[in-house]
Amino acid sequence: MDDIFTKSFPSIDLHGYDANSAKVATNDFINDSLILKNSQVLIVHGKGMGIVKKAVHEALHLRKEVIKYHTMNSNDGCTIAYLNIDKE
Repeated sequence: MDDIFTKSFPSIDLHGYDANSAKVATNDFINDSLILKNSQVLIVHGKGMGIVKKAVHEALHLRKEVIKYHTMNSNDGCTIAYLNIDKE
């Protein structure tokens, strides 16, 4: 997470979460980010076996406010999500 451009993004760290808790936390974080008008957010899920990463991506995929998301090029333990803050 040392990318100079992502340091300013609002972020959540999901290390230690299980898949279900990660989905809930991701949705709560997206809800809060929409209220705060954050158009880009950083979700730190770690690498591990990919269980939390998969849960985060499933949660993001189901959100209509998420325009797109991808893992960081420099760190695949993090995902950047782009939000449509104009949707209500």
